[in-house]
Amino acid sequence: MADIILGIESSCDDTSAAVIADRVLLSNVIASQAVHKSFGGVVPELASRAHEQNIVPVVSEALSRAGVKPEELTAIAFTRGPGLLGSLLVGTSFAKAMGLALDIPLIDVNHLQGHVLANFVRQKDVPVREPSFPYLCLLISGGNSQIVKVNSPLDFEILGQTIDDAVGEAFDKCSKMMGLGYPGGPIIDRLAANGDPKRFQFAKPHIPGLDYSFSGVKTSLLYFVRDKIALDPDFMEKNKEDICASFQKTLVDILFDKFIKAAKQTGIREMTIGGGVSANSAVRARLVEEGARRGWNVYLPEFKFTTDNAAMIAIAGYFHYLNGERMPLDAAPVSRIADF
Repeated sequence: MADIILGIESSCDDTSAAVIADRVLLSNVIASQAVHKSFGGVVPELASRAHEQNIVPVVSEALSRAGVKPEELTAIAFTRGPGLLGSLLVGTSFAKAMGLALDIPLIDVNHLQGHVLANFVRQKDVPVREPSFPYLCLLISGGNSQIVKVNSPLDFEILGQTIDDAVGEAFDKCSKMMGLGYPGGPIIDRLAANGDPKRFQFAKPHIPGLDYSFSGVKTSLLYFVRDKIALDPDFMEKNKEDICASFQKTLVDILFDKFIKAAKQTGIREMTIGGGVSANSAVRARLVEEGARRGWNVYLPEFKFTTDNAAMIAIAGYFHYLNGERMPLDAAPVSRIADF
């Protein structure tokens, strides 16, 4: 008999629920929140209120699409952290109440582990292609930029991480700085497609080891745009595609300089990416390019598994469930998690 896991994700501004039977995805429902666009970023209080409105219909729809009744569930996996505390409270409270009502175990999941394990979500009629252990994952999002060595579904080792800003934050803040809108990553990616990535040069940090820094490149772009606009008020509008292409190339170069270094140090050739920025076209193309050049086995997550989604929480929860892990009802959500 299959283990049927309900996954719940509510770490930021997407309310999502998914159902898997063993490792096969039966449904994955996501409700996004457009209200934040006018503010240029996620407003925590608005996010938590929207989760309260969305979670019941989202979970109900996920079960309906999967053809699964609540009493058929084996366990409920949910994001305990990291994330916005108000948003996490909604998902955690709902999972506890549902688990208590059904008398089934709860599995708390680290949101970042979900991103790293997204490639293990299996789908009906889709050929199985999964990385072998150990593999390296470039985990890149609005809140994280890390190089993770994955020894098993339950054994993660951070080899390098940002010492200041995450790459997704750099995309968003610089998009806002240029007046392009939010979320910045997709906007810059779209404009960069028609620009010259070699036209402008931006500063790259010199950080030892495998750690990242993105604060300097943001400052470099700020000064560059300020100085150019002082000479020509229309400079930004006339050159925004080339600016976006050059800025995006700089960020991708920074990411892969360290990722290549990590591959050389570990000797690992199984390579993946995860997190919201793994949907970026330049990042995906660069991974494929480096893979062909260096003999890597490259695994790209489907676009629907790059953003925050419950399918990745369900699969991570499934591995923890098989390991016998259970969460007590008095455990609270956490906005930050020290251990990966």
